[in-house]
Formats: sequence, C-alpha cells, structure tokens
Amino acid sequence: MIEILLVLCMAVMLVMVFGNVMLRMLFNTGIDISEELPRFAFVWMTFLGGIIGLYRRNHLGVDIIVQALPIAGRKICWTISQVVILICALVIFYGTWMQHDILKMTQSPVAEISMLWVFGVSYVTGAAIALICVSNLVRLAMGDIRDDELIEVLEEGMDEALDAARSTQAQEEKR
Repeated sequence: MIEILLVLCMAVMLVMVFGNVMLRMLFNTGIDISEELPRFAFVWMTFLGGIIGLYRRNHLGVDIIVQALPIAGRKICWTISQVVILICALVIFYGTWMQHDILKMTQSPVAEISMLWVFGVSYVTGAAIALICVSNLVRLAMGDIRDDELIEVLEEGMDEALDAARSTQAQEEKR
C-alpha cells in the first residue's frame, strides 16, 4: 500500500513539474498549484519512504565495528539502535502532535489546504516506525531474531563477506 502512495507521489511530481515546464516554454503560462503540489508530494514520499527503508532494512549505516563483534555484542548494538530509532520516532510523533493546531490552522498559499494534510504524514511515519521498532524488540526478547538481521546494512557483495566471516567464526569456535 505504501509503495502505491510512493508511486502516486512520484507521478504527481513528474506530471506537475513537466507539465508546468512545457506550459511555460510553449505558452508562456503555467499552473500556480504546480509549484506546491510536487513539494507536498516530495514531503510525503520522503516520510513514507523512511517507513519502507526501516521495514526492508535498506537504510544507510556503518557496520564495520558491528561485523567484528560476536553475536552477543551484535545483539546489544542492535538493541541500542532499535531503542534510539524508537525514541526518534516518538519524538517525530510527539512533535507533530505539538504542532497539530498550528498546522491545522495554517493554509498553503496557493492550494489553500490545511498544512496538516502536508505534514500530518509525520504522524503516520512516527507511529509506523515506532511499531516496527517495538516489534523488533519483542522479537529479540522472544529469540526470534536471525543472526543476519543483526547487521542492518545490506549492500552488494555483503552476503559473501558475511558467509566468510561466519565460516571463520565457526572454525575458531571449533578450536
């Protein structure tokens, strides 16, 4: 569902910006709302993309130290990162709640829609990211986290490096 919204946001951005450029070049005119809607779609796309990035574990990170740690150390680091992300998600949600009345009363200059429709997506993002983190922490407490989930960074060639590290670790444990 979120992916569909991302595609819609991208389509709105493409059509509105391209259409406005063509109108300005060919007819020396434009659509006023095409300045605001792509910007609003970009805000939504960014916030919703953050949810997908966390859920799919596709976000950026530096894992060189975590890879060198034993499983217990990886679990500790992973727990700390999930707690920090959870706190940030709650701050996003709470900050939006604190700004709710201001956003509700403020209207965009051209479209004259409540800015809550633009920045209210941070309610969704904060809540969704918090739920993902709580779910991850519960899974960790229940012992349902796989070892490969403890390294958050996924990149090309990473599987081979992880397999080599695991085989080296297994050989050392046999000694």
